[in-house]
Amino acid sequence: MMDWELKISEYTKELVGFAPKLVGAIIVFFAGMFVVKKLTRLLEHVLDRTGIGPELSGFFSSMASIALKFIVILIAAGLLGFEVSAIVGVLAGVVFAIGLALQGFLGNFASGITIVFFKPYKVGDWVQISGFFGKVESIQIFNTTLLTPGDKTLVIPNGKVTDDIITNFSTKGHIRIELSVTMPYEESFPKVKETILGALNDYPKILSDPKPIIGIESFDTHNIIVTVRPYINPDDFWEVTFDLNEKIKEAFHNQGIKVAYSEGVELGAIGE
Repeated sequence: MMDWELKISEYTKELVGFAPKLVGAIIVFFAGMFVVKKLTRLLEHVLDRTGIGPELSGFFSSMASIALKFIVILIAAGLLGFEVSAIVGVLAGVVFAIGLALQGFLGNFASGITIVFFKPYKVGDWVQISGFFGKVESIQIFNTTLLTPGDKTLVIPNGKVTDDIITNFSTKGHIRIELSVTMPYEESFPKVKETILGALNDYPKILSDPKPIIGIESFDTHNIIVTVRPYINPDDFWEVTFDLNEKIKEAFHNQGIKVAYSEGVELGAIGE
């Protein structure tokens, strides 16, 4: 028998011997992925029934899915004859190298775990993070998404969230808005206060408990600064802010209350 015939014979024997391993690995891979998908859905269902919240259930199910898929791949690789311990070692080295290159992402990941477990806010809360105000739309492993009152979507890295001050306006179920109104020195403050209270009482979205707070904040050079602090539901923040400014102005007009402002316009030349 010629050399090439011997080589073909050897390759044929190796292929025949390898074919069952390949078929077994393919069956294990696809069957394993199917089982992982079913188990992940079952885990999501169980976690949802425990009432731990969408943040934790999503986190646990996604992590479980990744771990189970990794195990399936290792089993399939083992059936093909690969050394599983060697694969794990190589992957560990790759993960370490990637970790060094992506320290920022790992920091955001750790911060995401902190947010999920300690829950400084949850989906649906109105918060202020890093100076940005909005409603929490989603909490992901690497970032938090806010929807501002102006319908802008803000994606804030979780590392920045945990490194800054978080103001949660929804913790107690209501928030306090702060409005500023000016009045001249010769005007009666009790009259101004009663007029503002009347405007607040006529507006249905102002909460009666806690009661609104109205007081003199400071004395300016030309007028007195009056602060108006009613309590509202978080979802009504901007609507109430705009409506109250309008209603307070209307109430001042009806009661003949004056405000201090400069009349006239000073004109100046504009150079070339």
